[in-house]
Amino acid sequence: MQTILIVYHSATGGTRQMVEAALAGARDEPQVETRLLHADAADSAAVLAADGYLFATPENLAAISGVLKHFFDRTYYQVLDRVVGRPYAAMVCAGSDGSNAARQIERIATGWRLKPIAPSLIVCTRAQAPEEILRPKRLEAADLQRCRDLGATLAGGLALGVF
Repeated sequence: MQTILIVYHSATGGTRQMVEAALAGARDEPQVETRLLHADAADSAAVLAADGYLFATPENLAAISGVLKHFFDRTYYQVLDRVVGRPYAAMVCAGSDGSNAARQIERIATGWRLKPIAPSLIVCTRAQAPEEILRPKRLEAADLQRCRDLGATLAGGLALGVF
């Protein structure tokens, strides 16, 4: 049995919706187990125990959330050179662009020498004013389907030994 570890942080619910959709897609694959952990609860043992990863974050000030960054800070050197070649995907719930947050995850994953299975998935909410940024998010069905498809792709590839 292969295992996917999903590590996420969500402040206004957008990233959480993305993760739940990806989780639903991954769970369609019976040969793959999923483990969902908030970034505060994830540790190096969870990273080492997984065969593939999905990292998800809101875009905060054009960067990954501090909570996800703290997860990487706490685990990076403990798993360095021990997860080489494992597949990963990344998702960003952005207010404007999301590309810098995606690049940050990609750089960390490159340091771990993980294999990306797809380009980072960015869902842009266009929230720019303070009240829009802080308001709970409701993502569109099409965006959630893209997240579900990414989870299914990661799980399917693990089950088939493609990744």
